[in-house]
Amino acid sequence: MRIVFFTHYFPPEGNAPASRTYDHCVRWTAAGAKVTVITCAPNVPNGVVYEGYKNRLWPQQEDVDGIHVIRVGTYIAANAGAFHRILNYLSYFISAIFAFIFFCRRPDLVIATSPQFFCGWTGTIASILKWTPFVLEIRDIWPESIVAVGAMKKGLTIRMLEVFEKLMYQSATHIVAVGNGYKEAILKRVPNFKNISIVTNGVDLKKFTPVPADDQFLTQWDLHNKFVCSYVGTIGMAHGLDVVIEAAKILKQEGRDDVKFCLVGGGANKSELQAKAKSLNLDDLIVFTGRLPKNQMGTVLASSNALLIHLKNCELFTTVIPSKMFEAMAMARPILMGVDGEAREIVNSSGAGLDLDPGDADGLAKAVCKLADAPELTQRLGEAGRPFVAANYTRDRLARKYFEILEAVADRRPVTHQPTESTA
Repeated sequence: MRIVFFTHYFPPEGNAPASRTYDHCVRWTAAGAKVTVITCAPNVPNGVVYEGYKNRLWPQQEDVDGIHVIRVGTYIAANAGAFHRILNYLSYFISAIFAFIFFCRRPDLVIATSPQFFCGWTGTIASILKWTPFVLEIRDIWPESIVAVGAMKKGLTIRMLEVFEKLMYQSATHIVAVGNGYKEAILKRVPNFKNISIVTNGVDLKKFTPVPADDQFLTQWDLHNKFVCSYVGTIGMAHGLDVVIEAAKILKQEGRDDVKFCLVGGGANKSELQAKAKSLNLDDLIVFTGRLPKNQMGTVLASSNALLIHLKNCELFTTVIPSKMFEAMAMARPILMGVDGEAREIVNSSGAGLDLDPGDADGLAKAVCKLADAPELTQRLGEAGRPFVAANYTRDRLARKYFEILEAVADRRPVTHQPTESTA
């Protein structure tokens, strides 16, 4: 089976969509498929092309663990405003279509992952050009998510984008969504579309294995003899991490100098939050490490006593299932879950964490203290996670399920099972 996969992000970039795509494609290649990934020169998150790569107009080709990778030239921009990002996305759309036409023989199947939205449309156009079945992977409901985080207001532009969103869904032969909430949201927009399957995010248990805390990391960030509650990921508009500042204020008032928050990552809100923490004299309770390489994430998780997962209180975000929660469970670390909806249900089913209401600073402060004061509870919650993900959310199982869907779509036969659980 020949597959062409359109994705804006791919290793050596280390964000969640890049990891998901690689983890699936490398397993499909091992299963006998010939996979071509059309992507950009790696530049995320800083908008700077990685050492060893060039952003060239003419497509560049390489082999990544058996995956044929075509890197196309794009307008590269850091997180510097909507106009620059749209130019980046549009340039990928044009370059990727060019590479598909002139560098790819007709495949059995085209896949595109969205967001970003224009990448989804790249798959739509590519499937039409070469009369190929099209699988659309949906990891976010776009453009609704733009409105939800306040980046744009509902208006004519959003309404126009919503029209194109529906057309994109309708153009797909099959849709693969990352959670049941996404499936329900899609069906609200295209009620008669029935060809939707669920393949959630997951974790590679070989990459995330429980190990002792790293003494060098603890020393570097002054975390020795502290109960470390870490947040790992983007510090952006959607994540509502003011809650950490407010919780730290409460803990400081209570004299809890045994607890420390560790925020690992960057994003649009990082500088603002860091300045606010400094102005409130919370440096002894919050540390900002900035972005760290993907290969250090295991060290970060192992050196944390608990992991915070949090999004703003918004109905749309009840559909989100963050991949980082599976990594935390694989590392046997308890989760403080500040996301409503399906993600919370999964953590509750696993017995691997405690609930928080999104934005509840007092609840976060109490939850951190509860774990800090009860090491046996922290250990029990942590130990519950790994066997749960091993039974339900491993990359091997998920990639195999996804591959069965692709085989059916490529053969132009119905997907006989419509999986709603990751264990199918």
